[in-house]
Amino acid sequence: MRSTESPPTVINRRRALQGLALVLAVGASPARASDFAQFVKNLWPQAQAAGVSRETFEAAVSSLTPEPGVLAKPKTQAEFTISIPAYLAGAVTNGRVSRGQSFSGESAEPLHRATARHGVPGEIIVAILGVESNFGTATGGADVLKVLATLAWKGHRAETFIEEFVDALVMLEKGYVTRAQLRGSWAGAMGQPQFMPSAYLKFAESDDGAGAPDMWRSHADAIASIANFLAKSGWVAGIPAVVEALLPDRFDYAAFDLDFGRWRALGVSRADGQAMPSSGAASLYLPAGANGPAFLISDNFEVIRQYNTSDAYAMSVALLAERIAGREVPSTPWPKVAPLSTADVRAMQQLLTEKGYYHGTIDGKLGRTSRNAVHAFQIAEGIQPADGFATKEVLARLKGR
Repeated sequence: MRSTESPPTVINRRRALQGLALVLAVGASPARASDFAQFVKNLWPQAQAAGVSRETFEAAVSSLTPEPGVLAKPKTQAEFTISIPAYLAGAVTNGRVSRGQSFSGESAEPLHRATARHGVPGEIIVAILGVESNFGTATGGADVLKVLATLAWKGHRAETFIEEFVDALVMLEKGYVTRAQLRGSWAGAMGQPQFMPSAYLKFAESDDGAGAPDMWRSHADAIASIANFLAKSGWVAGIPAVVEALLPDRFDYAAFDLDFGRWRALGVSRADGQAMPSSGAASLYLPAGANGPAFLISDNFEVIRQYNTSDAYAMSVALLAERIAGREVPSTPWPKVAPLSTADVRAMQQLLTEKGYYHGTIDGKLGRTSRNAVHAFQIAEGIQPADGFATKEVLARLKGR
């Protein structure tokens, strides 16, 4: 998971770390160090600036060795490289729904407390636990310090992993965890919520408010921590993350970003027959194009994306939550769609940039910015339906074919 929130204390410390990294670059830069042990030793100034004692630092790194297997891991995640229907087929299964409903019953009291404190529905919390760690049963067994140090040493986002490594040392310094507890995924995500060390320091919360949050063994602390993360990332109580929508006949697709009231005025209704939310912004989202289910996604959908920036991930959490709550969503079947390759998406983003429609990063990942750019191009070119769906046909049109 990822967090984009940066409280002032974190911002200040990161500025200090960047300055120290620059000083190191003049001499023995960690990013260019060929020897792993020397690289790790060179991280002492950053650790010291973060408040880590020399004793804690030496105890943690003295016998640390690299974990070269993590460098062979793919640098692209499945949620960015397969179609959303295919991703959802693996993420929102009947078995996971059933387990989520059982987990919700078993954890009813901490879920109630978390919702009362933070305004986040219990089914959303449970869905994140389901997608992240199969409800706490698959938290990973990798040595977090080893993998973070290795990724900082040779990985493609070295600065990020240096910061996460230092944050893991801070966790040890403050006594939040033991060295043996620092176990997680191959990329350093830990515990039932799969928090990176920086997220633990910012968002981890004890259900009872006593002691360090134990998100490895305590379902209650994991629940409280996820709710705190979402609340501090901007969750708005009472607004659904996703509403399956029915579009009126001859819908013109001219608008993608309105509020729920305007969508209602345009004749858009909820597929379940319930009333639209009375307030809040919502974007039209057609993950498989105009022939598939239509959704209105709210700002809370974007909050879920703070956990993982993939639309496929956020949709899997939202729809799993709906199913756990007993709502059969979507009611419209998914069509078969062929996803664009990462290279094709990059080419599309580049062409959309050149034509003035796209103003984001050319990263080969489809998100709201890319979707809106495709939509604007379709409107300008008179392509119908202007559903914002990235296809080979749209790419060919951009290339002038």
